[in-house]
Amino acid sequence: MEFLAVGINHQTAPVSLREKIAFSPEQLVPALQDAMRLELACEIAILSTCNRTEIYCFGAIRSKRLYQWLSDFHRLDIREITPYTYSHTEEAAIHHVMRVACGLDSLILGEPQILGQMKSAYAIAREANATGSHLGRLFQSTFTAAKQVRTHTSIGEHPVSVAYAAVTLSRQIFADLPENTALLIGAGETIGLVARHLKKQGIGNIIVANRTLERALRLAENVNGHAILLSDIHEELHKADIVIASTASQLPILGKGAVERALKKRRHAPIFMVDIAVPRNIEPEVGDLADIYLYTVDDLREIVEDNLFSRQEAAQAAEQIIAASCEDFLRRMRTMDVIDILKTYRKKAEILRNNEINKALRLIQSGRPVEQVLTQLARGLTNKLIHTPCVQLRKAGSEGDTATITCARSFLDLPIADTLMSTSIKPAPLPSREVTVRIVESVSLGDVRPSKIKNR
Repeated sequence: MEFLAVGINHQTAPVSLREKIAFSPEQLVPALQDAMRLELACEIAILSTCNRTEIYCFGAIRSKRLYQWLSDFHRLDIREITPYTYSHTEEAAIHHVMRVACGLDSLILGEPQILGQMKSAYAIAREANATGSHLGRLFQSTFTAAKQVRTHTSIGEHPVSVAYAAVTLSRQIFADLPENTALLIGAGETIGLVARHLKKQGIGNIIVANRTLERALRLAENVNGHAILLSDIHEELHKADIVIASTASQLPILGKGAVERALKKRRHAPIFMVDIAVPRNIEPEVGDLADIYLYTVDDLREIVEDNLFSRQEAAQAAEQIIAASCEDFLRRMRTMDVIDILKTYRKKAEILRNNEINKALRLIQSGRPVEQVLTQLARGLTNKLIHTPCVQLRKAGSEGDTATITCARSFLDLPIADTLMSTSIKPAPLPSREVTVRIVESVSLGDVRPSKIKNR
């Protein structure tokens, strides 16, 4: 049994492939249930964002089987995704999950949205009954590590994110934002950040388009904009100088024809577009039009790199926190394994003890002398407790397994052989008959009480 993390991200795969294997929110629970039905792992969770699709598992797992399932689920040839994949096992997997949650593996270093996305991934996996104690402990440790990184480093002090990068690029193209109008497609967390950044930069007007008008209205009210339905975009598109899209739609929302018609109404005044969504919300062919400046998440990489310097020192401190958190998690997991062994061993010993007590009570009830029964109880319990260790030690001796013998001497707290041979060990004297009877009278089993047994 081991931890495993597999997937693709912005560093290994282009957006054209990432959008093909991205999971929509509606697909996640069915996908997890399907993976559990196929017994791909004992526990499983899926993180799917615009920059990555990753599968986190615990169990006896083969990464190749996971890739086959991933390609089959999205109706792709496995050869199409294999060159872009990566996998991490055990400590490397734990370390990777923590780095992702802290934003150290993000397109924009330290971006905070990924932590919320990972918490959502865990919640959905629990909803699908796809997680258990192992992934549960990993996610909780991961969230704790992320909180420590945010609290004890300055990695989150600068407003650097995909949303911020999109707004920064807008400012480079339109120097006078108060004179411009922005059309925001979607009303999720990323678009919410875009709206706040645009408002802070003094954008003249904001139009929020969303599938549900109520959610669009909530966001629009917060930034003094106005809301429309997605179906009304074509009537408003010509008013927009800036278009930024980020929805969970599996199909493009803006096509080349609609944009061409908007350009005619604008008399070919340029439009700056950023498509943050995966799958893409704007048809790639829109970028071929004159007067259209279309960027995807991959195009934001250069802006991201310009903002990385201020976070590098904080990232180094974050890496130290993650390394310590990873080691702490592994230590606790090892402890949990030992605790399980101890619980099992204690339960086995208690079963042996209860069996011997029951046998002794029956013998006393039948009239056997109490001293004889107690002696027999002690001898029987001793023999049963040491039977398995003795068998294993004899086996180790016959095979010349000195390591096992040395460990056994340590675990059993035994003196070295020479000391044992020279030590005269005398059995402790049996208690008097009066004391013995009092001991027996204090023991009860069900309705059988030794105090009612005749004294012979």
